[in-house]
Amino acid sequence: MKMSDSKEIAAPPAEVYAALSNPEVLKACVPGAQEVSGSVEEGFEASVTQKVGPVKATFKGQVTLSDLIENEKLTITGEGKGGAAGFAKGGAVVSLATSETGTLLSYEVEAKVGGKLAQLGSRIIDGFAKKMADQFFVNLQTHLAPEEPDAEGEEAEGEAGEKKGWFKKITGN
Repeated sequence: MKMSDSKEIAAPPAEVYAALSNPEVLKACVPGAQEVSGSVEEGFEASVTQKVGPVKATFKGQVTLSDLIENEKLTITGEGKGGAAGFAKGGAVVSLATSETGTLLSYEVEAKVGGKLAQLGSRIIDGFAKKMADQFFVNLQTHLAPEEPDAEGEEAEGEAGEKKGWFKKITGN
């Protein structure tokens, strides 16, 4: 599987770079992460629980960072085993560039899966990988620049209240 994309992160490249090499930030941002420990120099150990289609597993593995160019680029290589569910291994080249809103983060991923995961087919695996990447970047953005409650948040609450009122009218509850 190959995948590439770019995301705008509302934080300077130095903050994004530091976040990508911090185990606590990674644990907070990787969907399903149970544990992330280690260091850039020694590599990270991670435990991630995910459900891909009908297959749910806890993957335990190692992640290493290499080709480090501070605040500009890094390569992430990892391998995880999920018992009977199979394995996943691969890598990503991540590039950071200053943009008008903070940082333009670009990545190219190449990964392989085996075992029951591979039997799910590339459409399910590719869709899952895209969803995981998107969620990671939403979590990273939230971690780096939490948004203050504003009119949009209040409006969303109002809409939920209206739906509840509508439901009450129909059911009488």
